[in-house]
Amino acid sequence: MTRPDMALFLAMTAGSSPTPWLLSIASALARFGPWLSAAVMLGAGLRHRDERGYLLALLCMAAIGSLVSHALASALGYPRPFMLGLTPSHLPHGGSDGLPSTHATVMGLVAFGLLVRRPLRRYGVAAMVLALATGWARIHVGVHFPLDVVAGLGLAAALLTGFLALQWQLRIRLGARPAQPVAPPLTPPAIAPSHREKPLP
Repeated sequence: MTRPDMALFLAMTAGSSPTPWLLSIASALARFGPWLSAAVMLGAGLRHRDERGYLLALLCMAAIGSLVSHALASALGYPRPFMLGLTPSHLPHGGSDGLPSTHATVMGLVAFGLLVRRPLRRYGVAAMVLALATGWARIHVGVHFPLDVVAGLGLAAALLTGFLALQWQLRIRLGARPAQPVAPPLTPPAIAPSHREKPLP
């Protein structure tokens, strides 16, 4: 199978003669990158209590993104590099298809979701660095092509855009509800002058 990103992959992968220290870093990132991304979200939630509802919604979107990514990978059927014999797999991995990368999708959703929220942007920068570093690491250990990672980030951006558009529409619809009619304030009845009252002298 010819891949448009084959030359880039061959330049990025560890191959059959890896550099030990670089492979160690890549293996650690490939394994623990998602957990570090989750730690960034946890830190954001601890420091910004008023953003916890949004962070919970973002976490749900990441779970949905994982399901969508797996479904797309199964439908597209693009094998991973080690499945094609291009490189050894330096990370134990099953034989599932790899485009788009689920790691890139989930971590990209977290990073983009934090970046678009002003109080959370510094956490978004850290999450994006982790997403890119983890994408590189999974290419280096031979379980993804570069295009898999790019497709995962693109899917993350598309899903987040849809989520934000839905949230915006819900806000408009909820805000456009007609106001409930307000009853006029009760006023005491006017007291008619009594005919029996004597006129003032």
